[in-house]
Amino acid sequence: MARGGQGLARVAVVVRAGAAPLWWFGVCAAGIGVLPPGVTGRRIGVLAGAALFLVGAAVVALARRGRYAALARGTARAGKYDVLQDRAVTVRNWRRGHRWWLLSAFAVALGSSFALPAAGGMLLAGLGTGLRLKAAWLGRREHAEETLLWVRVDWLDRRGGRPAGKNVKGLRGTGVAAGDAAPGGTRRRTAELV
Repeated sequence: MARGGQGLARVAVVVRAGAAPLWWFGVCAAGIGVLPPGVTGRRIGVLAGAALFLVGAAVVALARRGRYAALARGTARAGKYDVLQDRAVTVRNWRRGHRWWLLSAFAVALGSSFALPAAGGMLLAGLGTGLRLKAAWLGRREHAEETLLWVRVDWLDRRGGRPAGKNVKGLRGTGVAAGDAAPGGTRRRTAELV
């Protein structure tokens, strides 16, 4: 980066990047997985899947909140020469880095349907929902503190994930108008950009 600036990616966008693929892979796997009767039968599979959905969503939404909060408390102001990565680039990097993991999870969810129909797909959908809930929590925090949270791109691992991982030493902050993503990592409406 020019004059010592760093490339920065939005924390909420990195967290939210996996939500849609996990949700849709989960819905597809659950829809296909409900077709075979499985070892336990469809009713037990769907009930177990509903429980797994709730547990998966809760665990992912609540996991590492303390680490995120600690990093957010120590946020330093972004520098003049720091480069803010576009939302689309951050999402694309995360999804490219995790594509084989996502496809493997989809295959496992489908395969598990022969034992417990639809349960694996519902668990995947729950994980996607948990990521969306965590991003929304980050968005509420950003909105309350009027500071968008950014992480240095070089501190993210090669696959583009883990914005609160052990490599991350701290976060940078900007005003809420910076970048092309709203608090929580959603797309900024065109009215907000003008």
